[in-house]
Amino acid sequence: MDAAALHDILGTLWRMESPGLIARLARQLRDLDQAEDLVQDAWIAALEHWSAHGVPDNPAAWLTTTARNRAIDAIRQQRRIREKHEHWGPEETAPQAMTAPDDNQALEDDIGDDLLRLVFVACHPALSADARVALTLKLLCGLSTPEIARAFLVPEATIAQRIVRAKRTLAREQVPFEVPRRDALPERLESVLEVVYLVFNEGYAASAGDAWMRTGLCEEALRLGRILAHRMADEAAVHGLLALMELQASRSAARVGADGNPVLLDAQDRRRWDHGQIARGQAALQRALALGGARDSYVLQAAIAECHARARRAEDTDWPRIAALYTALARAHPSPVVELNRVVAVSRSQDADAAWVLLQPLLGEPKLQQYAPLHAVHGDLLQRLGRAREAGEAFSRAAELTANAGEKAVLSARAEAALR
Repeated sequence: MDAAALHDILGTLWRMESPGLIARLARQLRDLDQAEDLVQDAWIAALEHWSAHGVPDNPAAWLTTTARNRAIDAIRQQRRIREKHEHWGPEETAPQAMTAPDDNQALEDDIGDDLLRLVFVACHPALSADARVALTLKLLCGLSTPEIARAFLVPEATIAQRIVRAKRTLAREQVPFEVPRRDALPERLESVLEVVYLVFNEGYAASAGDAWMRTGLCEEALRLGRILAHRMADEAAVHGLLALMELQASRSAARVGADGNPVLLDAQDRRRWDHGQIARGQAALQRALALGGARDSYVLQAAIAECHARARRAEDTDWPRIAALYTALARAHPSPVVELNRVVAVSRSQDADAAWVLLQPLLGEPKLQQYAPLHAVHGDLLQRLGRAREAGEAFSRAAELTANAGEKAVLSARAEAALR
């Protein structure tokens, strides 16, 4: 096997297997950096050994065994240091030793539970949102630092610094490698779901760059959502977020045209939607509702997405129900962005005049002044009210504010059409 093919195999295995191995080793070693280093050592060993002897029949098992053996060696070394320190007394300086479990039981726990622990560590509220996203993508999605940097269009050094600082913060705060206690779960779970949805949204509608979508990020967020739903089966918000992501992702194939530009919802070929994924989203939504999550933010958003999913044609969309759901969402979870989305729903369920009244307070909302969708909605309503020149100016402003090339092209074209 040539070197390029071997690197491809190892790259795929890293994405698939490294999160679970890092999670497993981190639980036992109580040291995230050391766990990651040992797993990387296992991949280096594989590169050397497989180059000479070929890829084994079960490469994942080979990597797991190699990483496991390295962890057991580390545990034994720490035990020897601890015993030496105890023998010579406190005067002898020795590194802080971990409490080492029995070697034979050290790495036999359920991998799913270890991954769940790692999710809560990577998304700890002590970290900034940017740090949580970077650490989650690296540890739980298996993305490299350059891949994360490319996804968010920031320098590699910036991502590397975020990850290093995040690990230092976790160490300084002595964050335990565990799922939080029941009384601490709501705050921590909110942080986890926020990070997963941030990753999904950046994949679903990239904030910058040439590509309208980064499907790899959507897939990684969905994978994390499915892990959470499996391991936290009684949490309505978890199923709500999974439902929302499944339903939105079901439209992915129809969201980009042959020219690479975005295709707006009403213009999408709904035959290209993934109806199997829609069914999975609907099932997750029903589970969330059965658990009493009717007022949860993710559940309400999933219910809105499900209204679109059920419409075989754009004109069949139940806009009155969508408007009612946005009203409920605004009451339960007030937000200027939710209010802006409610404006759109009212414009479709009633008329532009009714929506125009609701839009007026938002035009002066400080948080929305640099938000491109505000100006796009403003332009759409102006156009429907027959004020073409003003509509063109609003679309132009929206185009100026977006950093995504595809979205900029669509908004610029709308501006030009309105100003003709």
